Amino acid sequence: MALLAKILIGLVAFIHTYILWFEMFAWTSRGPKIFSSFPKDLFPQTVALAANQGLYNGFLAAGLVWTFFITDSKWQTNVATFFLSCVIVAGIYGAMTVDKKILFVQTIPALIALVVLYLR
Repeated sequence: MALLAKILIGLVAFIHTYILWFEMFAWTSRGPKIFSSFPKDLFPQTVALAANQGLYNGFLAAGLVWTFFITDSKWQTNVATFFLSCVIVAGIYGAMTVDKKILFVQTIPALIALVVLYLR
């Protein structure tokens, strides 16, 4: 992969590692600040649900990091395409159902990484 594509994929993986941490370990402390439109009493009640979501974000990050260790160029591109596409779909769904800013935090960086991946 070209250097810029790798950097962008690394950025998307970092974002999802942060989301894993936030949803699994800081849901009750950071959640009310990040999702200020949600009732504060919702966060303690949804710790397990948020942790489950965080785990899935960790899987997305792991898949993106995995692309750095694949030596076959075509296979590397295919795996990166799959995981970036998963992030894009998840980001669109999250923006439609939870908060519009998810589109900018998750979807746009993954979409840019995917475009750069194919422009290299």
